[in-house]
Amino acid sequence: MKSTFRAEIEKMADAALIHRLFDVIEQDIVPLTKRGVAAGNKLFGAAILRKDDLSLVVAETNNEIENPLWHGEMHCLKRFYELPKGTRPDTKDCIFLATHEPCSLCLSAITWTGFDNFYYLFSHEDSRDSFAIPHDLKILKEVFTLDPGGYNAENAYWKSFSLRRLAEATAGPEGERLRRRIDRIAATYERLSQTYQAGKDGNAIPLS
Repeated sequence: MKSTFRAEIEKMADAALIHRLFDVIEQDIVPLTKRGVAAGNKLFGAAILRKDDLSLVVAETNNEIENPLWHGEMHCLKRFYELPKGTRPDTKDCIFLATHEPCSLCLSAITWTGFDNFYYLFSHEDSRDSFAIPHDLKILKEVFTLDPGGYNAENAYWKSFSLRRLAEATAGPEGERLRRRIDRIAATYERLSQTYQAGKDGNAIPLS
């Protein structure tokens, strides 16, 4: 059985990781997404970090007005593989971060590229209910006959983590700080969503 001291240290390490991922969302992804949304793109973004020191490798945002396949995660992977091979870390040595729970396209891409993990903040239900973008859940249902949450969140390829659930499971003042950060990030994405919804007509994205 783990000692109380070791358990507390591990909880703090988990909280530190969540804070770092929130830093990346706020400082690296959101500025790109603001520009992308202003151009007519959706508000989804992603980033790749090194596991050993949590340094940022690459961050990107949705670019569907260029190519409907360039979801936030797909565009991030595109940029990742454009890095020189000699300086690009192995995917097994990286953390994959998505602002929103990956759709079926992006789940497949994360799998095919060899990541053993991904973290996300907003759920498929959030995308549908809070951001008025229902396509992730509709495709999972229509193509794969999966209800919400029906895909295997931990499997032979990767394990996924909901940052909201991790924050909610964090007790005490640290948990409160994490939840306040989620509220602040959510408010930012609500504003981005309003901008996107107001300007999406005629943006040529097939599933806008």
